[in-house]
Amino acid sequence: MIGSDYVNSSEGKIVTIFGGSKCGPDSQEYKEALKLGALLAKAGFTICTGGYLGIMEAASRGAREAGGRVFGIVMNQFKAEPNRYLTDKVATDHFYDRLQNLITRSVGFVVFKGGMGTVTEMSLVWNKLQTRVLERRPIVLIGSCWREVVRSFEENLVVSENDISLLLFADDAEEASKLIVAHSQNVVV
Repeated sequence: MIGSDYVNSSEGKIVTIFGGSKCGPDSQEYKEALKLGALLAKAGFTICTGGYLGIMEAASRGAREAGGRVFGIVMNQFKAEPNRYLTDKVATDHFYDRLQNLITRSVGFVVFKGGMGTVTEMSLVWNKLQTRVLERRPIVLIGSCWREVVRSFEENLVVSENDISLLLFADDAEEASKLIVAHSQNVVV
């Protein structure tokens, strides 16, 4: 679990980046996450990810190569090694603890395309915002796939326009970075 030293004023604002673990360095998603990590690090944000491969590695790598700090929230149950770009590793024993640690200290979130783990992460953040368990903060869905997914939620589930208004959409890393910077300035953690 995250200790009391996880976030303090000297560490600055944290942005959590979610996304699939299966994309490689040649994929567009990886390249965009790499760019986003660098842009956010240069803007003074600490990056937080699940700590493993794919989007998590790309965002971590981008931030680290730009001189930023990178937290990886990893699971003791996983056999895989965390990616090499982390500056800090926080190990958790339970899935929910991991999710809580990825969510509670962040001033914003960016969600790339991924699998059911990514959908779970995005849904939990969205639900915490919708129920006001978390103060309002940006959750940016990056890539065209999310518009279709959210439209399907709206058409097939009980999702209101007010719920949808909690989400921001971006086509690429540059747009996502601008949204995080602009919207996170009013967030109090």
